[in-house]
Amino acid sequence: MSNCNVSEKLFTIRYKCDTESHLVIKETETCLSCKTKDCNYFCPSDVYEWEKKLKITTVAFENCIECGTCRIACPSDNIAWVYPKGGYGITYKYG
Repeated sequence: MSNCNVSEKLFTIRYKCDTESHLVIKETETCLSCKTKDCNYFCPSDVYEWEKKLKITTVAFENCIECGTCRIACPSDNIAWVYPKGGYGITYKYG
């Protein structure tokens, strides 16, 4: 059995990136009042990052593997998640 970590496995997927994000922070003010910033930790592909200087959560939707974790894990339900439009998004190598 291989000792492959998550980061290495992420390189086995192909992603056709759209110009528009399929992930949206609904209310930026909600992120300001969030104490735990859970989105920085629950996403396996590091899509969300809190920018302290700008006081915003950035969304690197290009990294999204469409697992749907952010749909349920944000304690404030502040992330709008939809599938990317047809022809865009993730393609798994073995799936």
